[in-house]
Formats: sequence, structure tokens, C-alpha cells
Amino acid sequence: MKNTVFLNLKKINFDGKINFSKLNKFTKVKLYDRSDKYEILERVKEQNIVVTKELPLSSDLIDKFPSSVELICEAGTGYNNIDIKAARKKNILVCNVPGYSTDAVAQLAITFMLNLCSSLILQQTMLRKGDFSNFTDDLHVPHAEIKGKTLGIIGAGAIGQRVIKTALALGMKILVYNRSIKPISNVKFVSLDELLSKSDFVSIHCPLTKDTKHLINRDKFNLMKSTSFIINTARGAIIDEKNLIEALQNGTIAGAALDVQEKEPFDIDNPLFSMKNVILTPHIGCKCIEARQRLVDLLGNNIEAFINKSPINLVNS
Repeated sequence: MKNTVFLNLKKINFDGKINFSKLNKFTKVKLYDRSDKYEILERVKEQNIVVTKELPLSSDLIDKFPSSVELICEAGTGYNNIDIKAARKKNILVCNVPGYSTDAVAQLAITFMLNLCSSLILQQTMLRKGDFSNFTDDLHVPHAEIKGKTLGIIGAGAIGQRVIKTALALGMKILVYNRSIKPISNVKFVSLDELLSKSDFVSIHCPLTKDTKHLINRDKFNLMKSTSFIINTARGAIIDEKNLIEALQNGTIAGAALDVQEKEPFDIDNPLFSMKNVILTPHIGCKCIEARQRLVDLLGNNIEAFINKSPINLVNS
């Protein structure tokens, strides 16, 4: 039986509610809540499969992995934390788990839009500060219907398409910027510049690559309407955070909703924390219990396929 080690289990089982029987069915598993770079090398000894969740595995670390390691499983969709070239050099396969959080992340993106339309977070903040003026006086915050608004989707993969489906049901107009045009009904594929200039909401759903890092920067913010909002549930570094802060402070755009940040964990003195026109969540898009259980079950499928010599979801084959 193959040996498997999960190096930072706490990332997905922080509440202790996840069932790991699917993994134990195919392999002998060692589970660690957290592992620093020194513990990693000790814990991968005599292991055949290494499972991580957003844990940086640099070339320096992978170069020192024992010859027993045959597969690295990223417990998620994005694998930019793993040095793919170093793994290939060591003949270590790398796989990920696409699709496990499609519904959860799409749900969060839509939730952000609905909250921004009605200024719900801002209203609750006013109440906590003892400001009851929305109740005792006229409404002091923006409040608008989402129907008829234009949503710009950057990245029409599984999550982007799920957001599109829901947004269409809400009566929104959809513009899409994607590397290729896909057969999606009732949407218009446009350039990134056109999307930014015409959208009321911009929602990011593309992967982080060398081409998409800081894709949204000062020049791109200057194309957006002053009444528009940007939503990021993908990867923080797709947006140049310094330029975002400037755009929010200067009124270049109306606001932002961010589930991901350029640096995670966040610096607590980051100006985004104190901005009234910003909604922040701590990378919760993939943390619904249903999504986390699905992730572990799909990890089991990856490991079973590898053991059966028919590996799936490879990113460095």
C-alpha cells in the first residue's frame, strides 16, 4: 500500500468535521495540521504521495524530497504554490482538484454583488456605530436593483460560467473576457478594455499566471466607471493591490469585494480593512463544508487513479 502524508490538514479541516475515509480506503495516511519548511522534509520521508493545500513548495524543498515521493496532490484548483519545473525534474507528478468549489465560489461572487447593490455591509456598520439615520431619516446609502446591470466576467471557466448562469437568471447583461470564445448563450465576448469600461460589476474568475499577475492595474482601473465595483474570488495578485487602494481612495471606482488578497494572511494595517466601500472575507469561497468534503473525496479519486497507474488531473504530465 502506498504511503500518503497530508502536510497542512488544518487548512481544510479547521472545524474537525471532514470525513477522510475515502483517503484511508486507498492508502496509509499521516495527517498533520501544519508543517513548516523544516518539518516538511522530515515528514515526507518514506512517503509516496504528498498532499498540500496552498502550501509553498519551492524548488529548494522539492529538490530535497526523497526518491520515494512519486506524486504531489494540491488539495485545490490553483497550484501556483508548487514549483512545477522542480517536480518534473525529480520525476514527481503533480495533480490538482478542479471543480470541487465551483458552486461555493460562484455563490460567494453573487452574494457580494447583491450586498453591494443594497449597501448591506455599510448599513450594518452604521448600526454598530450607533448611527440609526437610515431608520430615523432618509436612506443615506446607495440602493439599486441588480436587474439590468452589466456584469463583466474575466475568465469563463467552470466558476465563471456558473456565475454567468445565475446572473442571467437575475436579469443581468453579461460581458466576458476570456482567452478563447466559448459557446455560451446570451453573453457577449469582448476585449478586456471594453469589458472594464462598460461593466457595473467586474468579477474575476481566471487563474493566476505570469500573464494574469496584476492584470488589473492603474491603467485598467482608469477605464472603469466611477459607479462600478470589482469582485475577486480567484487569486489576490491578479489585482495590483496598491493600485486598487488608490482607485478606491480616489473614487475611481465605487467599491470592491475581495475574498482573496495579494498577501495572505493579510497585514492588519492594510488600508483595505478600514475602507467603507470594501467587503473583505478571509478566502472563504472554498470553505463551505460541502466543498471541503467534496475536495477530500476527489483527492481520494486522484490517489486511487494514481495507484491504478492511470493518474488524473495532472498539471505536469
